[in-house]
Amino acid sequence: MPPEPGGSSDLELDVNYGYLARGVRAPRKAHPQVIFNSDGASMLRALREELKRSSSFTFSVAFVSARAIALLKQELAEFEGKGRIITSDYLGFNSPAAFGELLNLAHRGFDIRLHDQSAFHPKGYVFEHADHMTAIVGSSNLTAGALVSNLEWNLRVSSTHESDLTDQFGALIARQLEDSVPLTREWVDRYAEQYMAPPSRPSSPVERQLRRRFDAGIAPSIGESLVLHQSGGATPEVERIVPNAMQQEALLAIESMRRDGKQRAVVISATGTGKTILSALDVRSVAPKRMLFVVHREQILDRAIQEFQRVLGAPSEDFGKLSGGSKESDRRYVFATIQTLSRPDTLAGIAPDAFDYILVDEVHRAGASSYAKVLEHFKPAFLLGMTATPERSDGFNVFELFDFNVPYEIRLNKALESNMLAPFHYYGVTDVEFDDGTTIDELSSVSRLASTLRVDHIVDAITTYGHAGVPVRGLMFCSRKEEAHALSAALNEQVIYGHRLRTVALTGDDSIERREHVVQQLEAGLLDYILTVDIFNEGVDIPSVNQVVMLRQTQSAIVFVQQLGRGLRKAPGKDYLVVIDFIGNYSNNFLIPVALFGDDSLNRESVRQHLISAEEVGVIAGLSSVRFDRIAQERVLRSLAMTQLDSMQRLKQAVETLQNRLGRLPSLHDFLRFESADPVVLATHSGNYPALLERLTKTHTGLRPSELRALTFLSIEALAAKRVDELLILRTLLNEGEVPKERLAEALAPDSYTSPGSHVESALRVLSLEFATEMEQKKYLAGVVERGGEDKVRLASSFADSYRDSPAFRRAVDDLILTGIELVQAHYQRGAPFTPGRQYSRKDAVRLLHWPKNSSSTVYGQRIDATTRTCLIFVTLQKSSEVEASTAYEDKLLDTLTMRWYTQSRKTLASRDVAQIVGNELDLHVFVKKSDVDGAQHYYLGSPRVDKTEQSTMVGKSGAQLPVVRTRLRFEKPIDAGLFDYFEPTLSE
Repeated sequence: MPPEPGGSSDLELDVNYGYLARGVRAPRKAHPQVIFNSDGASMLRALREELKRSSSFTFSVAFVSARAIALLKQELAEFEGKGRIITSDYLGFNSPAAFGELLNLAHRGFDIRLHDQSAFHPKGYVFEHADHMTAIVGSSNLTAGALVSNLEWNLRVSSTHESDLTDQFGALIARQLEDSVPLTREWVDRYAEQYMAPPSRPSSPVERQLRRRFDAGIAPSIGESLVLHQSGGATPEVERIVPNAMQQEALLAIESMRRDGKQRAVVISATGTGKTILSALDVRSVAPKRMLFVVHREQILDRAIQEFQRVLGAPSEDFGKLSGGSKESDRRYVFATIQTLSRPDTLAGIAPDAFDYILVDEVHRAGASSYAKVLEHFKPAFLLGMTATPERSDGFNVFELFDFNVPYEIRLNKALESNMLAPFHYYGVTDVEFDDGTTIDELSSVSRLASTLRVDHIVDAITTYGHAGVPVRGLMFCSRKEEAHALSAALNEQVIYGHRLRTVALTGDDSIERREHVVQQLEAGLLDYILTVDIFNEGVDIPSVNQVVMLRQTQSAIVFVQQLGRGLRKAPGKDYLVVIDFIGNYSNNFLIPVALFGDDSLNRESVRQHLISAEEVGVIAGLSSVRFDRIAQERVLRSLAMTQLDSMQRLKQAVETLQNRLGRLPSLHDFLRFESADPVVLATHSGNYPALLERLTKTHTGLRPSELRALTFLSIEALAAKRVDELLILRTLLNEGEVPKERLAEALAPDSYTSPGSHVESALRVLSLEFATEMEQKKYLAGVVERGGEDKVRLASSFADSYRDSPAFRRAVDDLILTGIELVQAHYQRGAPFTPGRQYSRKDAVRLLHWPKNSSSTVYGQRIDATTRTCLIFVTLQKSSEVEASTAYEDKLLDTLTMRWYTQSRKTLASRDVAQIVGNELDLHVFVKKSDVDGAQHYYLGSPRVDKTEQSTMVGKSGAQLPVVRTRLRFEKPIDAGLFDYFEPTLSE
């Protein structure tokens, strides 16, 4: 490797690395980079990084979309320097909504300008830093697709303020400023009046294929959502609705169940994914003599009838209503409310076999007595239920009602990925802070909830994060009725974007008629917001809602998703949903990421990982985004750290939920299969999974104490080992009996990152208890394998006997092995001991590096194993105030490739272990956690080299100066940017 030039600055090193010699050790903060959208990297990520570090910026872009601005709103809201965006009306691409968002940025202090060039087509982003300039130039406009998903090429380059390149960009920007004028409200209004959207793109190949198949009379088998229009001669144009990909898959699954003789089934489909159209398509396929559609609210009936008429193409006289004053129960297709249908006189007038196909909408409500009467009365050939939320807290089992037949399931994230819902942009915003330093919490009074200070705070957040370019159709969810009324009155005195807010409070005290009237006002644009308390959680269809404001703590992940779902339905003129969540000092804040990411794992690492990944990639499913301001994020993480996710109550709920789904007690593998609770959490909470089930369900395990001990041993030492070695050895021995070690090496070879023999030896030491500490040996009493003669290995006789003679033990062992192997394969990379970004304990690290004994209790700071020539480094970045001065090291991540690390105190460059480390004679492995709140687990960052060393001192407990060695570690691969942001929210220059 070429030596570093003496005295070179970081920028010089980066330029040297990028243009002259890639072997130069450079910080790689300002080196030239090609930026394209791929897993873990995107133009969006690059812009966010630069906005966090720069003092000013200029964007010169032909095309701008409102969604792209939404993706950058958090950074723009926090930006403290000068910002400028230059664009134009070239080709009429930029919509009035985009210019409205730009104008809102102008009102917040940014310089937004219109260029007068008739063919304005640049795509450049320039950022000023303290000692250099960075420019990103290429193919990406300021649109959501260009920033995240499109195939784009962009080049990021940096130069000093004294360079010619900086002068060139400065001159270019100055020229564009001369040829541009500030964006004004008058210009935007004129543009909106004259605006005509560019012609839509030609139909996709899939659409063209579907149209050809349809014209040829062939039933569609694939496709996107599509309504084909058929006409010919004097025949009026009619619609023919073709199933989209999700609907086609669901229809085939439902039909498969009918062919298998199933008479009832339930479809789980997220709100807004077209459950009504799906059911109508199935009815069209079956062509029943008569059909009954059951709903719980009358206002849903008319819309359902319209959808069925579109799909079935039947005459209007075939459709009838059974609700209130309508008694049209003799029609072919009857749509009834449960309230009317369940009346004794109504049921008495309809024969049990009157309908051969019955549909029940929102079937999670079927636990009510009214539904029981109806379902006991009728005897259809087929009963189909539909719901978005089958999990219930009232004890009713939706799945049992439908004989546990679930032909199709599409939850929120999958629906977003499939472009079936409007994408959302979620902003977690810190709730107001009062003069006494307190904020909103569960006990806040109405006077505080509706105080002038909070109202001003709400208005400022809505102005910052809300829709500025399109009319708002908003729902605000409040914590109590009094708050809704008081806030509505106060908000109606506020002005946003030049007009006075129009809001109405609706609660459970209001009549159905008043609720319907107010909803109509919102949809007609006569209201901006409806303030409510839970009455719109479900069963209300307001497709035009484009903003959801949460002014209450999250009490339930299910309710959170229901309220979010109010705005996810697609509608004309609606590009995306804005969600503004005001996060106070609530103990339940941890439920926010659980709900947003659909994470039911009960595992803190998993929830944190979702948050970090959202930061890393910039978007989640379907180009939606999740952003928190720093204080709000800290509150969520603090709540997550302080909450016992794996409490017995939550574990019991997880088991019961899956038991309801399956109709039996779930196995560990069931939890993995249904992406529910983390099997490792379940298997290790009470020693082993059968023991946990015994505690939760009072069902006796049927296992002897020795068998329970063996399962505890396997759960903790094999299932949770974060490698497959022990599990593969067990599976081989169970299938083949006693085998030579060479056979085990053969089984482990595909997953080995060093010699297979080393893997075998390490795993055998674990399975035989040779690796265990004295305390662990006393706990487990015996291992599960034995070494035989001639270098052979066999199962311990007691373990083998139990596996042969006890069906319950055999099922538990097989379940554990299958689950563990699939877990490791899904979450950990092959060919390396550690996966960057995953969390490990000291014991995990010692085992995965094949250290001969569990010496994890001695791994603090740094620890070397002479046999494997490896060194473990464990770091806590934010030291507790209780940490002694002699161990309060100033370790820090300097950038995504560099870390400042201090050796243990009382060490010098002459210390033998330090000399080995700084001489790069060992394989170093660095594990970091933010603070002790993260628990015992540390994130793996990688295997660095020591790049720079310096003898230094630190203050000891008595104030004496202690020797310590300060080093700079360089990682070969950058630390994930989202993880870096988690550790170091403010980027170092």
